[in-house]
Amino acid sequence: MSIKFIKPIRNSFLLAVLLLASCDGTVYYSEYADINEGGWKVSDSACFDVHVDDTTHFFDLLVEVRNNVEYPYSNLFLFVNTTFPDGSVSCDTMELPLADPSGVWLGKHSGRYVDSRYRLRGQPVRFPMMGSYHFAIAHGMRGESDGKDIGAEVVKDIAHVGFLVEYSKAE
Repeated sequence: MSIKFIKPIRNSFLLAVLLLASCDGTVYYSEYADINEGGWKVSDSACFDVHVDDTTHFFDLLVEVRNNVEYPYSNLFLFVNTTFPDGSVSCDTMELPLADPSGVWLGKHSGRYVDSRYRLRGQPVRFPMMGSYHFAIAHGMRGESDGKDIGAEVVKDIAHVGFLVEYSKAE
């Protein structure tokens, strides 16, 4: 083998080792849904299916939102519907503060985007049964028209919504 051939293999090996070392093994599920550039319609849900085979550990259920810096509000309301393996459904409403009162973004700012992560239900949870859980996340923003509170049909400047399940450190 020539030196030119060994060097890319060595670099690839080092990159793989670094990537594996950076994983701490706490992520159980992670998925992201891209939001249409034209905006997030009130009728569209970001859906995530999580197969659960561990009912003994506590988990953090996390929602991640990426908005661009043109997002006109300081918060985002979400409706999270959870369908359990037995068909029962629970609904949660979340208010995600994205900026402080002075307009400074609260999440990790990178270029034009801000990434924010929030815990669903405020504390770690234990899944009550094994099987497939379906999480549907829709925005719950409201607009005003002539002083009347009406549903905002489209929320612009949200790039993606993610759903993560991580083993909780607070067991």
